[in-house]
Amino acid sequence: MRRFSGVVGIVLILVGIIWILQGVNVLRGSMMSGRLLYSWLGLGVAVLGVMMLLYYGRGRSAVR
Repeated sequence: MRRFSGVVGIVLILVGIIWILQGVNVLRGSMMSGRLLYSWLGLGVAVLGVMMLLYYGRGRSAVR
């Protein structure tokens, strides 16, 4: 379960970064380009990914 959660966390971070870059119009060619809403959504997704990595990366001993 830890490995799966780590992979999902990394994927969420990457998707969040892409959304942030599209929202601030660095990556163009999408309906998301230049819309700040997607930057904020991307930030939230990336933070969720970091939280998953930190929480599930600790292991069972830290949960108790």
